[in-house]
Amino acid sequence: MTSIKKFQVTFDCAGPERLARFWCEVLGYVVPPPPEGFVTWDDFKGSQSPEQRDSWFACVDPSGVGPRLYFQRVPEGKAAKNRVHLDVRVGTGLVGEERLAALEAECARLVPLGAVHVQTLYDGNDACIPMLDPNTSDYQF
Repeated sequence: MTSIKKFQVTFDCAGPERLARFWCEVLGYVVPPPPEGFVTWDDFKGSQSPEQRDSWFACVDPSGVGPRLYFQRVPEGKAAKNRVHLDVRVGTGLVGEERLAALEAECARLVPLGAVHVQTLYDGNDACIPMLDPNTSDYQF
């Protein structure tokens, strides 16, 4: 029998902490405690060399069920469509105008956090609102 492995989802980005804190707000995740031996994240950052400082950040599901999200700074900019993305499920079980209203409310909550509304897809029964996170907001379709 194969055992199930824990995993994390890793994002390459320019600003790891900013993006991690965005996804904490979106998903209800939290920033984990700083590494052992440090009282605060600022204490930890202060202990690092300038090259390493702010090179990564993470967030976790407070219930321990969802995967850890890890954000790492990379020097190159985004050049193509993401091959991995998160589909945040909002309004599950709702249909029609109720589903659309739930999605629009979530969209309105996320835009001030840095998300970009791409389009609203609605066929009278089902709805979807693709959005870009702050890491992909400069992506050209």
